Amino acid sequence: MLRYVESAGLIEPPRSPAGYRLYGPEELQRLRTLRLLLEDHGIGLGDVGFALRLRRDTELRDAVEAWFEAEVTRPADIPDSAWLRWEQEKHQRLLAALVD
Repeated sequence: MLRYVESAGLIEPPRSPAGYRLYGPEELQRLRTLRLLLEDHGIGLGDVGFALRLRRDTELRDAVEAWFEAEVTRPADIPDSAWLRWEQEKHQRLLAALVD
């Protein structure tokens, strides 16, 4: 688990000249408070890693924000009555393309 936490960038302990991780009081506190954060909010390490990535990657943050703000619109050439079916078929084609 410690390797995963480090690879996600959540904890960055210094290393000894031999390459061993050195966990001091700061790293131990971060690990303890990380555990509390996960427990208190019912989230996983991946969620915290993603939140960190959102903080650091402005392009990703902007893309996610744009997705939240985007208005759902029906394509102009698709009648209202056929929209649901059109979306279902589109996604079936996309999934089939992934399998191939």
